[in-house]
Amino acid sequence: MNIAEILHKQVEECPDTPAILDLTRGKTGTVSFAELELAARRTQTLLRQKGVQPGDSLLLFQPMSVELYVALIAIFRLGAIATFLDPSAGKAHLARCCTLRPPKALIASFKAHFLRLRAWQLQQIPLKFAIGFPFPGATSWNRAKKLEPDPQIEPCTPETPALITFTSGSTGEPKAAQRTHGFLIAQYRALSNAIALTPGETDLTTLPIFLLANLASGVTSVIPNADLKYPGAIAPKPILSQIKTHQPTRTAASPALLARLAQECIKRKQTLTNFQKIYSGGAPVFPPLLDRLHQIAPQAEIIGVYGSTEAEPIAHISRSEIHSKDLQTMQQGGGLLVGKPVEEIQLKIIKNRWGEAIGPYNREEFSQLCNGVGEPGEIVVSGEHVLPGYLYGVGDEETKFKVEEQPWHRTGDAGYLDEEGRLWLLGRCKACITDKYGTLYPFAVECAANFNSDVQCIAFLYYNYQRTLVIEMAPKKRRKSGVSVDRSLASLLDSLKWANIETIRVVEKIPLDKRHNAKIDYPALEKVLAEAE
Repeated sequence: MNIAEILHKQVEECPDTPAILDLTRGKTGTVSFAELELAARRTQTLLRQKGVQPGDSLLLFQPMSVELYVALIAIFRLGAIATFLDPSAGKAHLARCCTLRPPKALIASFKAHFLRLRAWQLQQIPLKFAIGFPFPGATSWNRAKKLEPDPQIEPCTPETPALITFTSGSTGEPKAAQRTHGFLIAQYRALSNAIALTPGETDLTTLPIFLLANLASGVTSVIPNADLKYPGAIAPKPILSQIKTHQPTRTAASPALLARLAQECIKRKQTLTNFQKIYSGGAPVFPPLLDRLHQIAPQAEIIGVYGSTEAEPIAHISRSEIHSKDLQTMQQGGGLLVGKPVEEIQLKIIKNRWGEAIGPYNREEFSQLCNGVGEPGEIVVSGEHVLPGYLYGVGDEETKFKVEEQPWHRTGDAGYLDEEGRLWLLGRCKACITDKYGTLYPFAVECAANFNSDVQCIAFLYYNYQRTLVIEMAPKKRRKSGVSVDRSLASLLDSLKWANIETIRVVEKIPLDKRHNAKIDYPALEKVLAEAE
């Protein structure tokens, strides 16, 4: 089945229901499910006329918008492959990605086409399309509006490629996560169950894959007016104004974005009474954030979602399911509780052998490799919505293995299962510290420290052979006297005695990842520490 057939089903059932409210760039554009598919069918005609064929790879540089999903649906209907990569990763990464899977066409915004002028890899792409303003050397996307809609949906098998995203492996070589039509359908079903998608709801949507699931479920998506590439730096006031106007009943967003909204609402003593469900994922979701979200939306169910590029979702937990004993465990180094695995996934904890290839195994050998209740190790998963391998096998040796031909994915995360079958996250396997004090996972320290309201951000690492705590104080503490800061640090350190901290460093800013603005960028942090010495 072609994934576009599921999207077409919503056109049949709710043609006039708004599919997307696009509030980006100061506009308010509403497109119904029928209008969205009609635009996609006309775009499909344009692509076909220009020579795009089933199996061709089309590189997209377009932010979340109506135009992005028109392009995606058209590409799916054609049986072609939508390809995404991060242009900010640099020209070398761009070159390696384009070599690994050469694109037949480039579909990009007017602004993104300027990158083409500086990157010869993009200049070599045969076909070019410009969304928005016309760009020299590119076919205008607007031409599709005058074309007859293409009625055909290309037949696909579950193994037909549909979507490729590039990530960088531990070696620096790009890995291409190739999702087939069968994979996307399985992922949609897992997401639909995990986040309870219900036709007729309105969702403030900031995560691209969630919007795609909304389209397949008859849920209206509101794309906020914000630069979603930097969720931790968004201006909250415009989004709060849009929430007031459009009254979404649910939202799925990164913790960094939701933290910005919560901070502004608490400051203004404002509550968001329209929300019934708030989901957060893409980065660790700590209990203090869940509490702040409950403060601004007391009637809503607040849920943290754990997953990865290769397996989304893996587990989830509602704030109401976290008990006082769980909070104590987290504050004492037990890691982050992320809930029970979703029913569509198989999850095991195996002995930590990260960094070396493992398998294949028979079932008895695999059973012996698995850890018992409460025993930390590698988190490995398997299921229909778990990526079985990367394009051309690049990266498979690092993260894949088989159990009697069943593919399993090594998440690279460490954790354990408790007696209730709930998953506790301990951070990256490779970050584990073993020294004179014993074994410690830095993420467990960071999780515990997040309960301290005087701290804006905290990182723990083994720096210069010492257990080092790096602290970015909350803005309110930065403005106060050194005595106040010293007291805050004393309280924090007292709560972290179990971590045997040897060095403390207070910095102005802890660098975070570019994608979610919520994960510590440890190589960049080490540079900050070195420069300060």
